[in-house]
Amino acid sequence: MNLKFRLALMNFLEFAVWGAYLTCMGNYLGVAGLGEEISWFYAIQGIVSIFMPALMGVVADKFIEPQRLFGLCHLVAGAAMLTCCYMGYQAGYGNELPNKSAFIAMYTLSVAFYMPTIALANTVAFDILQKNGMSTVTDFPPIRVLGTVGFIATMWFVNCAAFHNGTLEFTLGENDYKFQYTYMQFFVSGLLSIILFLYTFTLPRCPLKPAVSGEEKKSWVETLGLDAFKLFKSKQMALFFIFSAMLGMSLQVTNGFAGPFLTSFKGSADPAIASSFAANNATMLTSISQISEALCILMIPFFLKRFGIKGVMMMSMFAWVFRFGFFGLGTPVMPGVMLFVLSCIVYGVAFDFFNVSGAMFVDQVCEPNIKASAQGLFMLMTNGLGATIGTLAAGKVVNLFCQWQDGFLLGDWRTCWLVFSGFALVVAVSFYFSFNPEKQTK
Repeated sequence: MNLKFRLALMNFLEFAVWGAYLTCMGNYLGVAGLGEEISWFYAIQGIVSIFMPALMGVVADKFIEPQRLFGLCHLVAGAAMLTCCYMGYQAGYGNELPNKSAFIAMYTLSVAFYMPTIALANTVAFDILQKNGMSTVTDFPPIRVLGTVGFIATMWFVNCAAFHNGTLEFTLGENDYKFQYTYMQFFVSGLLSIILFLYTFTLPRCPLKPAVSGEEKKSWVETLGLDAFKLFKSKQMALFFIFSAMLGMSLQVTNGFAGPFLTSFKGSADPAIASSFAANNATMLTSISQISEALCILMIPFFLKRFGIKGVMMMSMFAWVFRFGFFGLGTPVMPGVMLFVLSCIVYGVAFDFFNVSGAMFVDQVCEPNIKASAQGLFMLMTNGLGATIGTLAAGKVVNLFCQWQDGFLLGDWRTCWLVFSGFALVVAVSFYFSFNPEKQTK
């Protein structure tokens, strides 16, 4: 089987696991009695990303081959996610979870082992490509595109699939049993994680780097792989990671609240708004974001060569300004719904031009023996510190202006989105005047 296809399939499954619940989990949490804790569920992903990707990066550099560790993480993550589904099933459709603490614990365990796999997937792909004489700059983006396709595929599946009275059906109309509203989204995610665990046994090996004979005795910091933090000694890299964290504050905001925001229009007294496509198919509408993401990934090599890392990250930051702003100004019916569509289109630039190009930048500037650790550090700053702080802050803003009523999160959403847009603008302007990699030395 073609090597690129095998890596593309790995990426397809990697992000299909995430796409099954990431953008629609908030709707189920509202039904399960955890609506006011939505921000914490997304913050948990950030909290575990503060240490788990870096820790697993150390293990992959020093102790367990990356492709094997990648599979083991998915085994644990999948088993925990299936347990979440079972707890929801035991509670019954439309009922609050009787043991919310146990549910949160299983969810935390799942994401704690899933989040490191994003960096590990990059490490595995980069290692295999390089060992086979291929370029990470030109050959990796098309492979990564299949990850986005996988994310979209499960988004569409949980948006349309409904299971009731032993019957599975697919619909775009109103149906409260759609997976996007129920615990079945966790079943899809957990099952795909187990499948990916099995698939990793078919991947080429990524042997650990052997110690060089006669080298000096390493400090405990080097032995544990924490020497990736020495990158902060470089002004260029320190600023890169700091702004990565600041931009990371935007990453999970729409994942956590776009679904409840769009679904809230079902609570409108206007029948045209309540029955609109946007109100009843929030997950499918937001999947336009991932379609845009797939297309934007293919443009990264050109933009990186033409504009450099600073230019690409600037585009990402201003795209976040428009991402939030269009949500704040749009409506679920024509012509306002086109602003929602535009918000989803610019998401591709907002997410990819930062996450994917950032990972490629880290891979290029780091020494071979700390690459996995450095990828973990990048995840720590973005999906860890940044996403945690940003998600919790966003939750405070949303809870200030909106409240749960009859299963819908209603209130002054426009102000919320414009606050988020203003923050992204401040970060973009600050980055422009602070980060000048061409003028710095490594």
